[in-house]
Amino acid sequence: MSIFLDRDTRVIVQGITGKMARFHTRDMIEYGTNVVGGVVPGKGGETVEGLPVFDTVKDAVAETGAEATLVFVPPPFAADSIMEAADAGIRYCVCITDGIPAQDMIRVKRYMYRYPKERRMVLTGPNCAGTISPGKALLGIMPGHIYLQGNVGIVGRSGTLGYEAAAQLKEHGIGVSTSVGIGGDPINGSSFRDILERFEADDETDLICMIGEIGGPQEAEAAEYIRDHISKPVVAYVAGLTAPKGRTMGHAGAIISAFGESASEKVEILSSAGVTVAENPAVIGETIARVMQ
Repeated sequence: MSIFLDRDTRVIVQGITGKMARFHTRDMIEYGTNVVGGVVPGKGGETVEGLPVFDTVKDAVAETGAEATLVFVPPPFAADSIMEAADAGIRYCVCITDGIPAQDMIRVKRYMYRYPKERRMVLTGPNCAGTISPGKALLGIMPGHIYLQGNVGIVGRSGTLGYEAAAQLKEHGIGVSTSVGIGGDPINGSSFRDILERFEADDETDLICMIGEIGGPQEAEAAEYIRDHISKPVVAYVAGLTAPKGRTMGHAGAIISAFGESASEKVEILSSAGVTVAENPAVIGETIARVMQ
């Protein structure tokens, strides 16, 4: 099994007529993702990369049976696009958009929780690189060629560090079951804990690689969940050991404002929960290879 995606998952792209959306749609199709259409209000009836464009997500779902969506919509309109997908019955949504106001994301999360859990859409992002199940499907902007198919699940706030981990694993001949970017914003659709739970239940995942960074309580919450609920080995890296307190570092969510939010504190909390922590980003693959022996 795969978490979220497989070869048969029917995917649409919201905002497909934009330059970057076109580029990555082409890339996903070439990788083998089952992209079945796109959505742009007012452009229904057009085609992009040979795919039909619809005015609404409901129209796209009705015509194509779409189950997953990739949101490439500008920040002022992205929240409405995510809520539209949830309303149309989409099961999994990846939002690439960076710069969505925090207040908009609060509205999105409240909206999604109106639905019962069994039909509630899963959202990863915003401000993430996407999700890939190597050899099966790619839903995002990551370079598919660096991912070898295998049994390590990757979950991270940083897209580029996720790429780095996958590339290092490939050098060691170790593959990835699924890699999930949860995004670097203060308010995102899914937490480390949400993805850890899915990897624990995934038969194809033998080890979990978690990539955190400064700011927010997510890593501390994940450490508690790992200690109490995860039976598989977990290797982590936390970026930002030299980051000064109170200054935003890259991601909007990467700002230290309370105890437990600095990289050193997160390393200590994760280590105490039994997680093996890589000392620096250059040894993530080496650390995982050692733990897997």
